[in-house]
Amino acid sequence: MTALEVNGGRVPASRYMNLLSKDDFDKLKAPLEVLGECRELVLDDWWASYVEHFGDARAMSHPIFVDIHGRDIGTLVTTLGCGNFEGFEKGIRAIGTDLAQRSVPFAEVVASLHLFEEVAAKFFARLPFQSRGIEMTFDKLSHCRMILLAESYFNERQADLFTRVQSLESEAERLADRPSSRVTFRGMVGKSKGMREIYRRVTATAHGNATVVIVGESGTGKELVARAVHECSGRADGPFVPVNCAALPAHLIESELFGHKKGAYTGAGVDYAGLIRAASGGTLFLDEVTEMPLAAQAKLLRVIEERSVRPVGSVREIPVDIRFVASTNRDPLKAVEAGFLRRDLWHRLNVHWITLPPLRERLGDIPLLCDYFIDLGAKRDLSRAKPIESDVVELLSQYIWPGNVRELRNCIEHVLSVTRGSTISSSSLPKHILETVKMQVEGAGEGSRVSIPTMAEAECDLIKRALSATAGNKVQAARILKVSRHRLYDKMRKFEITI
Repeated sequence: MTALEVNGGRVPASRYMNLLSKDDFDKLKAPLEVLGECRELVLDDWWASYVEHFGDARAMSHPIFVDIHGRDIGTLVTTLGCGNFEGFEKGIRAIGTDLAQRSVPFAEVVASLHLFEEVAAKFFARLPFQSRGIEMTFDKLSHCRMILLAESYFNERQADLFTRVQSLESEAERLADRPSSRVTFRGMVGKSKGMREIYRRVTATAHGNATVVIVGESGTGKELVARAVHECSGRADGPFVPVNCAALPAHLIESELFGHKKGAYTGAGVDYAGLIRAASGGTLFLDEVTEMPLAAQAKLLRVIEERSVRPVGSVREIPVDIRFVASTNRDPLKAVEAGFLRRDLWHRLNVHWITLPPLRERLGDIPLLCDYFIDLGAKRDLSRAKPIESDVVELLSQYIWPGNVRELRNCIEHVLSVTRGSTISSSSLPKHILETVKMQVEGAGEGSRVSIPTMAEAECDLIKRALSATAGNKVQAARILKVSRHRLYDKMRKFEITI
């Protein structure tokens, strides 16, 4: 059974060909043969009519006209003559797309097809007497042809319009996010040279799936940068899953990351997907990756390389589609040498490296940060933002901020909670900040070198204060310092702090 014999003599190629029956196609064979034999003459007459009708306003040159409409006639003759309806549709759609890409006005396309019908009718006069009178059948074919052309033409125009809109939106976003003109960017605040470089690096590294390592002291905003990378990437609609590697208990970290099967160990009562699979389609942020046990680092390396994860207690690898972003407050190279970070994992992670500047290296951003945190506090408390006096900003700009932006934010929250007047004055500042700045000023006034403690001294002092404020309670002290107990114990051993 041939295609023409299906559906009671109707042509089944597609809904566009339903106007034509098998008898209609039988009638068209002879006219199509004439068009094939006289192809060049038909094209010449068609071009002449086209030029006469449109004149200098025509959209197509002679070579383009011959190329497009020569293929048009060829499609009619070679496909319909042998019942190849799919080939006919494909060929006509390609011509419609070509006309749209060349920006030929649709009104010109319609008029050109009518001109073709008039030219073709002259050549049909050569047909035998019994084959004449086929105008109605050829008109049906022209209708089918016009529908196919119109659909493909406007689909192409719509796709082109969509591409143009996307391009304009991307350009607008690019201009709006231009690092050199930003004061804030994805929750980060600052216009210093160091921060503008961070904005640029985030924008540059966001695209693609390569791993990113963010290096910076505690409190510099590593998670904010990781979120910015995620939000600027093609995975922005997917999940962003942060994991504090230092806070996960060593005996549970593999289960938390890789998941487990029911019964894998005592207490594993149900299957658990794990945080890696929870980030599927998005980004997994491994905060303080150098605090992860080395055994877990080895398994993580395999996940990154193979893009698959094997839950604890399972023998099956499960594919994962995620991007890895890691951070550390250690020097990665020194961490490798000291045995905190596997060398092979470091080589695999280190595709993009972003180093965050400490706040003491961008003190010029403190006025912006103060305004930002004051506004945040006002929105949180549904109150009016209080202006900060200039001498307060000057004092804050003289402090060294060992806790970086996190410490500044906590300072502003403290100030907002104790200020009762209409403006924020220096009397509201934490005592230790005032004392530190006072010592620096006095030392400078005596002609001696300004007494600025080292990072280690400042960190040791903060830990001692936290322990003193909590009467030696390490759990509460760790919570105040926003570090894990494990991290606090390491620091206490390092600085030989005893209770």
